[in-house]
Formats: sequence, C-alpha cells, structure tokens
Amino acid sequence: MSIKVKGFLKDVGGASRVTALRKASIENASAVPDGKDPIRELADKLHPAGMEFIVDSVRPASPTSIIFRLKSADGHIPPFQAGQYVNFRLKIGESELTRPYTISSAPYEARGENGFIEVTIRRNRPYLVPDWFFENVKPGTRLKGNMPFGTFYWETVRDSKNIAAIAGGSGITPFLSMAREIAFGKMKDAHLTIIYGSVKSDDIVLKEELEKAEKASENVRVVHVLSGDPEWTGERGFVTRELLEKYSGEDPTYMFCGPLAMYKLVSGIMGEMGVTCRRFRHDVISQPADPTVLEGWPEGNEKRSYYITVIRGVREDVIKASGAEPVAVALERAAIPVDTHCRGGECGFCRSQLLDGDIFVPAFGDGRRLMDKEMGWFHACSAYPLSDLKIKIPIL
Repeated sequence: MSIKVKGFLKDVGGASRVTALRKASIENASAVPDGKDPIRELADKLHPAGMEFIVDSVRPASPTSIIFRLKSADGHIPPFQAGQYVNFRLKIGESELTRPYTISSAPYEARGENGFIEVTIRRNRPYLVPDWFFENVKPGTRLKGNMPFGTFYWETVRDSKNIAAIAGGSGITPFLSMAREIAFGKMKDAHLTIIYGSVKSDDIVLKEELEKAEKASENVRVVHVLSGDPEWTGERGFVTRELLEKYSGEDPTYMFCGPLAMYKLVSGIMGEMGVTCRRFRHDVISQPADPTVLEGWPEGNEKRSYYITVIRGVREDVIKASGAEPVAVALERAAIPVDTHCRGGECGFCRSQLLDGDIFVPAFGDGRRLMDKEMGWFHACSAYPLSDLKIKIPIL
C-alpha cells in the first residue's frame, strides 16, 4: 500500500475538509430516513438466525451410514470453512431437540445457484436422533437449522501446510470436507494425510468419496487402519505412535476427530511425541453413551435418579433426571427447550445457572470461563447431576 503526500498544508488541513464535506452531506440529505443497514444485511447473510433446508437426495455412505444432501429453501447458503457444522432444530415427539452435524461436503459445493451441503449420519447402534433421521428423513423433507458453527478448521495463519488428520468412525466427516476442498476448491496450498481408523473394510464410512478426492489430488492421501478385519492387507490394529510418525511428514499440524476412547489414545501419543498444543487440534468430543468411562466419574452415580427444579422466567417445573445423563438430555426428555449446539461443553449456547445442588463436569468437556465456574454457571450439555438440582435456564 502506498501513501500519496500532497504537501504539508494540504495534508494537515485534510481533517477540516472532511468535516466540511460531512456537514454539506448532512445539509443536503433527504428528510426521509434511509432504513437500509448494509452491515446488518451482510451479517444476516453470513450468520442467518434461522434456515430451512430441503432434502435433495439420500444415499448410502456405508452399510451403517447415510449421506443427506440439503439445499437451502431460499437458495442462500452462508460461506463456511471445511470442518464446521450445521445445527439442526428437530421436533421429535413432544420434544424440540438441537443436534450438530459436521458438513461433509466442501465449501466450494455450496456456492452458486445449485449449491448444497451434505451431512453424513451413522447409525451403528440404536440412538434417538440418528434413528429418527434414518426412518423419517427422505427427499423433499424440510429441516430447520442454522450454520455455520465451530472452530475446527485449517487456518493458514495458525496451522502448517502439512495436515496429519486422525479420524475414527464418523469422525471422518470434517476431513472429507477438507479433502474435497483441497482437490476441487480453494485449499490448494494444504497437504492432507488422513489416518483413518475403522473396524472392518466393508463398513468404512465415506470410503468411495475419499477415494475420489485422493485420485483427484496429489495433495490428498488416505491411510486406512482396521482393527477387526483379519483379511485386510493394509495397516492393521489401532493408531499408534509408529503409524503417526510413519505417515505424518514434516512439521505437521495434527487434527483429530473421533470418539472419546480414541481421543484418549491419540492425546497420549501426542504427549509422548512432544507435540505442542499449537500443533494438536481436536474437534468437540461428545459425551459418551456410557458415562462411567469418564475420568473422575463418581462411582454408582449412573444408577441414581434425581429431581431438577427448572426456572424459566416466572415459570418453574420439576423434572426427573438420571445420574447417567447430562442435564440437557433430561430437559429434552421433559420437552423443555434448551439451545444446545456443540453438545460437548465448548460453545456455551446452553449456558445455565446452578442455583442449588452439585454437578459433575468432565474435564475434557468443560469449556466454561473461570468466572463462570466461580459464579455457578455451567453448560447443560456436559454437566451430570450429582444431587437434586435447582437451575435457571434461558427462555427460548
């Protein structure tokens, strides 16, 4: 950028000239207020308060997974980064639920007149929301939600160009988005190696889509590691330090997305390898189906039941909760609206106030600020009751 110097008097007198121009503009302005707010309009396009999606197609991603292609009802999809997620607002029975799903399609596919996003949902065991998607969502179904959310994406200023992605199960979705964007979009400066842990070769989620991205770009490589397939001729077992050192390359930024058990394994390996926090980034770790595996879990709490007094403005309800479920799940079962996004204690959308009682918050899912901890605030999606509770939640 260059600065043009006009001379001492002209430059020093510039402020007075601007002031005079401003006064003239005000004097000549229309008496009718201009209701347009271009900044507000731009903000609404980038971060719409609510969206309606129409399911365009449904196709399998593996025997246990389905890809749902969605288009925006008004034709507008806000820009997003590969690795971010969409948050759906679902009406299931009497309950209104919110659930996040990482966008598995690439950002470039959302642009233009026929733009779309895709989410890939796995159902390898009975679970409420995946069951509902598999059984109820068809082409033409309309879904409400909003996007984009999350900070799990590659950033040129922060991360190295060499990405070593470690995935387990459905945790492959953000990395497929990155692979597609590298192969066909704008992440052309990045080099992505995906080390992907699965159980059997016939149930690798998004296998065909990964193969297409790998064939399309020399900057994308996929290494499958199978733990339960004796006939597999590639890498076998679990992700180990040796495997990571073998495939990571020079000065990698490690990115992880997968289940809690795998996160514990990988984070331990990162410590052994001396990888700094700056070079190891992970997506939100969801609360496990079995809370007894959580470090520090109070023995026997999963067998107990409690009552939660819920205050919303002037309204007060008493609901029953299991010690094995987060407070947000108890609220959802009772058809009390609670605004969750990440479901892992990170984003703070379900921030609530603990007025009385005790809760257990896993260390890995505690995204609260220090002052919130001191003042009795908690994130309902990652807090388990340890006693009867009295809480205050936002009114939706």
